[in-house]
Amino acid sequence: MITLTVNGDPTRLETPSSIAVFLKDKGIDPTKVAVERNREIVPRSTYDAVFLENGDALEVVHFIGGGDVGDGSTGEEAGTVSSGRDETWTVAGRTFQSRLIVGTGKYRNFEQTARAVEASGAEIVTVAVRRVNVSDPNQPMLVDYVDPEKITYLPNTAGCFTADDAVRTLRLAREAGGWDLVKLEVLGDQKTLYPDMTETLAAADVLIRDGFKVMVYCSDDPILAKRLEDMGCVAIMPLGAPIGSGLGIQNPVQIRLLIEQARVPVLVDAGVGTASDATIAMELGCDGVLMNTAIAEASDPVRMGRAMRLAVEAGREAYLAGRMAKKRYADPSSPLAGLI
Repeated sequence: MITLTVNGDPTRLETPSSIAVFLKDKGIDPTKVAVERNREIVPRSTYDAVFLENGDALEVVHFIGGGDVGDGSTGEEAGTVSSGRDETWTVAGRTFQSRLIVGTGKYRNFEQTARAVEASGAEIVTVAVRRVNVSDPNQPMLVDYVDPEKITYLPNTAGCFTADDAVRTLRLAREAGGWDLVKLEVLGDQKTLYPDMTETLAAADVLIRDGFKVMVYCSDDPILAKRLEDMGCVAIMPLGAPIGSGLGIQNPVQIRLLIEQARVPVLVDAGVGTASDATIAMELGCDGVLMNTAIAEASDPVRMGRAMRLAVEAGREAYLAGRMAKKRYADPSSPLAGLI
């Protein structure tokens, strides 16, 4: 009899078992998960050769999005939107058309997630790393609804409050999916979910030396943002307002300063509540916007996804066009000379 801990729960095996056999017996597809044994990641190629021993602590994780499986009802069908986009943006050597990145949490179910992502036109989605329910491996997984071959997965460290937890999470994410482009966020407290910049800097340093391409959630402090860029972060992602607050861009002056000094993409991350917030971020000159709650918690997430797509495009067009100067007094559109 072998006693071990799997995802925090005590488990007993009648006979010695390799990780490959253990996963097979649990009905878990090894290509969709990552395994950590005693806080060391087990390469997928060695699952057959690594045997579990008495006292082992095993973590089996996968990527998740939002929502329990519900009745399948969603909002309006996603229609075809003509974007008129003729430019692209690049991060870590990868080029994208859509400047909207969306999260995959908080939706009613994975079907709704997929439809909202499609409506938004997003080419990148953030995903969280969580434990697999080994007692019910047949539960749906995000990869079955949002195809990582068509949409770029951006693993993030949502819920991490220390640098060590963030690094551990992203190492597991790389093992599960092979992605090295990641979003780092290390939170300071549960109430505000503001970034802990000391822990963020420490985690970024380790991850960059470990070969990751780090897009980093951060405060809107230009000095700290510059330090992150100088360390090698591939994108700076200042919060517009607290995560999930929907308050919109609270400090446009700071955001503009970040954009002016940056040599890497700057994307507003967190705080967007509606389409006008996304437009404002883009009019400031941001390279993109990341949002989750604004779409997922809308009454009609699919329609809001489409609205955000258009808002980001409109804001970018307005930025490129160059807005008129603000004036203290009226300036008539029609000439006053020659009036009858």
